[in-house]
Amino acid sequence: MTDTAQAPTPPPSEGRAAHPDHLGHVIFITASAAMGGFLFGYDSSVINGAVEAIRHRYDIGSGTLAQVIAIALIGCAIGAATAGRIADRIGRIRCMQISAVLFAVSAVGSALPFALWDLALWRIVGGFAIGMASVIGPAYIAEVAPAAYRGRLGSFQQAAIVIGIAISQLVNYGILQLADGDQRGEIGGLEAWQWMLGVMVVPAFLYGMLSFAIPESPRFLISVGRIDRAKEVLAEVEGRGVDLDHRVAEIDRAMRSEHKSTFRDLLVTGSRVRLLPIVWVGIGLSVFQQLVGINVAFYYSATLWQSVGIDPSSSFFYSFTTSIINIIGTVIAMVLVDRVGRKPLALVGSIGMAIALAFEAWAFSADLVDGKLPETQGVVALVAAHVFVLFFALSWGVVVWVFLGEMFPNRIRAAALGVAASAQWIANWAITASFPSLADWNLSGTYVIYTVFAVLSIPFVLRYVKETKGKALEEMG
Repeated sequence: MTDTAQAPTPPPSEGRAAHPDHLGHVIFITASAAMGGFLFGYDSSVINGAVEAIRHRYDIGSGTLAQVIAIALIGCAIGAATAGRIADRIGRIRCMQISAVLFAVSAVGSALPFALWDLALWRIVGGFAIGMASVIGPAYIAEVAPAAYRGRLGSFQQAAIVIGIAISQLVNYGILQLADGDQRGEIGGLEAWQWMLGVMVVPAFLYGMLSFAIPESPRFLISVGRIDRAKEVLAEVEGRGVDLDHRVAEIDRAMRSEHKSTFRDLLVTGSRVRLLPIVWVGIGLSVFQQLVGINVAFYYSATLWQSVGIDPSSSFFYSFTTSIINIIGTVIAMVLVDRVGRKPLALVGSIGMAIALAFEAWAFSADLVDGKLPETQGVVALVAAHVFVLFFALSWGVVVWVFLGEMFPNRIRAAALGVAASAQWIANWAITASFPSLADWNLSGTYVIYTVFAVLSIPFVLRYVKETKGKALEEMG
């Protein structure tokens, strides 16, 4: 999976300052928390550079290889499912520190595996850290950001993810050059792919250090009775002119009045028990986001290009350029999502992805000549792959999470979002685990499947998805 949920943006409360006295400090706090998003993106994509080396090192087939790559998503699902409860018990900062440690341990373990089984184990550990970061970062930012800036500061998490993806591909490319273009080439006694996985210990260490420099969430501090410290943090992030007693009472009152939704709240009871229609729409958005095959571009792109005759060095470079396109598309989405609306962006993205995927399917249908695609098909495949990522990033990559944060009624929002996110992890796993075997079967046919899902997403959005732009969260029903 390549994106995380951003907390919905409620209107400013009466007691909250519109402009903090120390906006620079608030930006530092937000950027530090968003380092979890950077690690999320980095860890999700760094494996792209090691896929073929792992295949050859352990002499495994496509099915086994796919399980090793996709197994991290099991850890992701567990981490995401448990992070909220852990954070409520020990605090947001402690969760960040645990996540940083797990990231670092996973990086070292993945770089120095004894066998395939413990590489898979370290992948699960890293996945757990990803799952935690995907929940804690947005939640913490939403709780410390002043209302007037919450939307923009909340976007730091998404920006950090796509930057993490790009940096991982740039680092992989640099390491490959040091190894003379050989993923198994030795550098200082280790193979290149081991360095690719091990380098993540550096941003993990930075994330851990930054977590000691930022304050705990006022919401958590109030929940455990540390009122004086909560007031200090509120003064830091909202300005000295705020009525701190009023803000503490406001937060405490809001927490006490919250309805903790459960799975039972999502059901319609009657002659037969079934999920509420709005929950199915959320699941549909999550599943379509993954079934167009976006994570193939980030987990397997180097392998994909090498399979059609592009040399390893160039394939890594194209993986990097794709990640840059991902950043550009994400910035476009962040600029347009509140101007043109969520639904128009989703429709434009679906149409653009369907066309690009269809061209990729056509290009990959050509017979290889001397192990390479013919020149015309090769150019079309590269251009279409970049166009596909651009249209995904400027639409579904961002708007799905915006939809999920806004579309559910207050009384079921938390539980419904959890179900939709779980569906997304499952769909992500299905695509990640199936691609190597599907590509061995028929690469063009695989892209036809992704094209079909992109096309089907168009009537789904038109018929079932309602625009949420400009609507208060209380209006959702």
